[in-house]
Amino acid sequence: MVLIVPDLAIIVNFHAMKRFKTFEEFYPYYLEEHRLPRTKLFHFSGTLGSIVFIILAILTKTPWILILAALSGYGAAWLSHFFIEKNKPATFKYPLYSLMGDFRMFFEILRGKQRIF
Repeated sequence: MVLIVPDLAIIVNFHAMKRFKTFEEFYPYYLEEHRLPRTKLFHFSGTLGSIVFIILAILTKTPWILILAALSGYGAAWLSHFFIEKNKPATFKYPLYSLMGDFRMFFEILRGKQRIF
């Protein structure tokens, strides 16, 4: 939930002030931070790239390719936060929940539950 107080030019994101104990508590906050379809598209593309690089690293037995997996996923996600959504990636505060959120949103996009266009 976001509260905007126009007279004071203050925006308060109540979810951001809270510490999450479970992923199920975190995920609604994660979705709030990914409201724009283009942000979701960047995350989807980055996660897909990560999956491809992980499979490639396993098949070729080339562990350094895992660096490309991380760059693909985080690079696309962070670009979308800084330049499209204009917010701070949840990765910095909730690294594990954020990674879980990326994959959950990825599969929700595949099932049509989240829109990217």
